Amino acid sequence: MATTVRNCISGLFLSALAAVAMGACNGTDQPAPADGPELAQLPAELAGTSWTLVAFQSNDDAIGTVTPEPAQDYVMTLGATGDVSMTLNCNSASGSWSATASSPTSGGFAFGPLAMTRAFCLPPSMDVQIATDAQYVRSYFLSDGQLALDLMADGGTYIWAPAP
Repeated sequence: MATTVRNCISGLFLSALAAVAMGACNGTDQPAPADGPELAQLPAELAGTSWTLVAFQSNDDAIGTVTPEPAQDYVMTLGATGDVSMTLNCNSASGSWSATASSPTSGGFAFGPLAMTRAFCLPPSMDVQIATDAQYVRSYFLSDGQLALDLMADGGTYIWAPAP
């Protein structure tokens, strides 16, 4: 009897823990994936485009501007249906993206949760940094043919050029 009660309590605890975890993964600080009616809001300038990472510009002077080596190892494809796929050095990531234009060249931008492979890339590699920072992207700006993705709280800017 005691074992049955203990198993039942353990099962309830795990169920409650899973419910809390699911709620945390789907909280209001994480944008919803682009689907359904939101698809109409995807800016035509971004939907269906591919980009190669040019640089990360940090607002922290100690970090400055970081340029990936080689740049072609970092490619982001923004699908026309709100899906995103990335080549991040020796890893790959996929998930969703959404954006709302506030002008023809700028607006709000967000990635949904990204699934990423976890191979060890030889240093220097920006794969983990990019995958981690993706959740903090809040806006975009198009200028001189490049795409700037700004992180929240002056965390920095990822600069992308059209992929060849």
